[in-house]
Amino acid sequence: MKGKILAFLQQHYLRYHDIVFYLLVLAIIGVSTYMALQVVEERRQKEQEILAQQREIPVVEYTIKQKPIYNALTESGLSKQDVVQIVAKLSSVVNTRRLQPQDTYSLSVENGHLILLLLKQGFKRYYVANVEDYLVAGISEVELNTRIKTAAGVIHNSLFETMLKDGLQVPLILDFTDAFSWTVDFNTDTRNGDEYTALWEENFAPSGEIVSQDLLAASYKNVHTEKPTYAFYFEDEFYDETGKVSKKMFLKSPISFRNYRISSRFNPARLHPILKIRRPHLGTDFAAPVGTPVQTVADGTVKFAGWKGGFGNFVEIRHANNFTTMYGHLKSFGKSVKVGAKLKQGDTVGYVGSTGLSTGPHLDFRIKEKEKFLDFLKMKNRNSAVRDVPPEKREEFNELVQLYLKELNAAKQADNTPLPAGESTHEAA
Repeated sequence: MKGKILAFLQQHYLRYHDIVFYLLVLAIIGVSTYMALQVVEERRQKEQEILAQQREIPVVEYTIKQKPIYNALTESGLSKQDVVQIVAKLSSVVNTRRLQPQDTYSLSVENGHLILLLLKQGFKRYYVANVEDYLVAGISEVELNTRIKTAAGVIHNSLFETMLKDGLQVPLILDFTDAFSWTVDFNTDTRNGDEYTALWEENFAPSGEIVSQDLLAASYKNVHTEKPTYAFYFEDEFYDETGKVSKKMFLKSPISFRNYRISSRFNPARLHPILKIRRPHLGTDFAAPVGTPVQTVADGTVKFAGWKGGFGNFVEIRHANNFTTMYGHLKSFGKSVKVGAKLKQGDTVGYVGSTGLSTGPHLDFRIKEKEKFLDFLKMKNRNSAVRDVPPEKREEFNELVQLYLKELNAAKQADNTPLPAGESTHEAA
């Protein structure tokens, strides 16, 4: 029997060998197909999971004025404990007690769990996010770009109006006037036909919104003078083209450029507008809107700050070289103004008001040397320069001045607009 079986296998070996081979191939194909189907199914399930994770999550946005953050978190379905933890986490990166009504924030909450809280303040973003059930907080800033720009124009009506028309923002205009505060009084010295040029560094957001403008160099030419007055920014000061610091012993005016006017000058025999008697007016009255900042004209120490009869709210400051300045009829005082306080030139003394014996909002400004009152507008020694560029910095300063002058001259040549001054803002090369 065994022999017959062996003889049969030998006789049909090739045929059965082929059958077994085909069966094995079919088995391999079947297994491979099954495994491929399993991989496809697993991939499909993963894609569905990813899509589920990427589904749209509701986002609500408010301003602080519309709804405080605490209220929005509470109303979103979060537990009281979660709300407290989220607010505490946000407070670790921003002072939540100093939020402004116009600040905006967005909130994402799902199934009673925070996804993201994003607070926007200017160009900063403060966030609290839920990462695997753990709260994280941080700060991110919008990336800013920088460019150098110039402007030139001819004054018509007022410097402020002309510069606004030429595309300069208010803070930059004030920086321009501050740079010349010791040499030009733009409220009394400005004339139609005067010329200005300005060079500044400008920071702007990707959206094009201008964030800041920092003045680098400027010139101002009065229609009655042959040469312009220059101001070049160098190591935290403005210098003229010769390297003398623009800062003088006294400012040209106790009020920065805010469209004030001189309503009454120094007069030893003025008729008092309220008392109707002849009595000397030993100061200068600057008429300006209520709330206009008043600045100290020189470094000094506060000698008196309080109510003083007909002067109303009154500040007296003692300066070097036996000078004293006085500021009357103030609405209120500056934050740091108190007896004994040290003030720097340009610090805020107070704000224009109409306290005491006053016919309207104005500043009564007075100055005396020792015990003698002086006419501030006619003082000859108030514009003496304090210092020059240090010798070791002179070469660096001169090189910078040449670069700035080149840009200022190019801006002036590019502006061919006659009165009234029109658009004349250019991007520097």
